[in-house]
Amino acid sequence: MDSQEALKEQLAQLKAEHRDLDDAIQALSQRSMPDMIQIQRLKKRKLQLRDEISQLESKSLPDIIA
Repeated sequence: MDSQEALKEQLAQLKAEHRDLDDAIQALSQRSMPDMIQIQRLKKRKLQLRDEISQLESKSLPDIIA
């Protein structure tokens, strides 16, 4: 597996985890007494994932000389 394929695979895994966190946050929010601390932790992790996804996407794009 070359580095580009490995990068795409890692990106797909991170995006899947990001979607899963969305679902978990929504489920926790809909409870009668939501655990706000747990929701905040999940949101923080989601933001970390978004940053990682952005970094990987920028690595996968070719450098363009302007």
